[in-house]
Amino acid sequence: MPTDTSAEISIFKRRESETRSYCRGFDTVFTRASGSELTDEKGRRYIDFLAGCSSLNYGHNDPDMKAALIEHISSDGLAHGLDLHTDAKAAFLEAFDQQILRPRSMDHKVMFTGPTGANAVEAALKLARKVTGRTNVIAFTNGFHGVTMGALAATGNGYHRGGAGMALNGVTRMPYDGYLPGGADTADYLEAMLNDRSSGVDAPAAILLETVQGEGGLNAASPEWVQRIAALAKDHGALLIIDDIQAGCGRTGGFFSFEEMGITPDIVTLAKSVSGFGLPMALMLVRPQHDIFGPAEHNGTFRGNTHAFVTARVAIRKFWTDDRFQRDVAAKSRLLTAALEEMSELLPGSCLKGRGMMQGLDVGSGELAASICACAFENGLIIETSGSEDQVVKVLAPLTTDNETFLKGLKILRDAIRGVTDSSKFAAE
Repeated sequence: MPTDTSAEISIFKRRESETRSYCRGFDTVFTRASGSELTDEKGRRYIDFLAGCSSLNYGHNDPDMKAALIEHISSDGLAHGLDLHTDAKAAFLEAFDQQILRPRSMDHKVMFTGPTGANAVEAALKLARKVTGRTNVIAFTNGFHGVTMGALAATGNGYHRGGAGMALNGVTRMPYDGYLPGGADTADYLEAMLNDRSSGVDAPAAILLETVQGEGGLNAASPEWVQRIAALAKDHGALLIIDDIQAGCGRTGGFFSFEEMGITPDIVTLAKSVSGFGLPMALMLVRPQHDIFGPAEHNGTFRGNTHAFVTARVAIRKFWTDDRFQRDVAAKSRLLTAALEEMSELLPGSCLKGRGMMQGLDVGSGELAASICACAFENGLIIETSGSEDQVVKVLAPLTTDNETFLKGLKILRDAIRGVTDSSKFAAE
């Protein structure tokens, strides 16, 4: 086994594009992963509070999913099937129908898009425009929906938008819940703009939002605000699209982030943890009356990942047949809130963000947040930032993390905050 990490890393610096990002903060070569831990080539273990940016909600290499996948491969099950009928797809759809959609009274059709979340968003925007015959989409400040051109137009982040190289059209930006100073109700603002024929806002095809803005800084919308937005969409003939790519699959408590909000979105986008195993897979859920794409009108060679069907079915059967997993996530969420509240006392002016197992600490400075994450990594914790200035230290631990490991990771984070803020540079600030 190689031991010269610098030699190993040199190939990435020589040959991998400058667009690489997460690896820049974690200067080692990882070789193994299990549960909530990663191991590098020197045998050092790290607690994972990044979880593939919420693509590994059930942890690394879940043994039941792994066994099913190995069995499928070893028995010559299909590796690739375009959108053919397959036994693996049928089994997934049956499980998704019985355990996810029916218990939530959702009549949505399932459309398999290309395997990225951005492609699911692209499909959602295209479909909304086709259904309504309109072009404008309402999206929100700090929203992040992907970096392909249509999804990027709906994304607020200036750095990512700057990479487009051309105009980004077809989207009107509105303030998210809590965005305006003084506690102004941004739903009132949107309502006024939509009702005023001289506001300059074209009638929307869709209103697109995340109930918790993952990359935007863990801004969490209130149920009342989401309900108002849903009502406005209906009143103005627009489709409501909930982007649940990062906030879904249990991350905020329920399988969907909007379950307790009393709304039924017209379209829901899912990706990241929907495969259960970290395999590429994305879905668009759409109400039957809006399912009007013609055959292959939105397609892709990898629309539907057969291996992901296998692991996703196991994930649904293992974690979503009763409420035990949700209760465990809720308990862990309370533990996380308490720990972050304690940490916030070490940083005057900091504040908690997010909900469920999608929480973090806004420390007010991207430089400070980066220093905290770097210190945590030195001590065996992988954790990243989010927000408009990368100022939020974001906890995205696997939902299956055992309490001992979870508490150990939180202690590393607390110690990193204490160590960084005690340093001369930040103590002076």
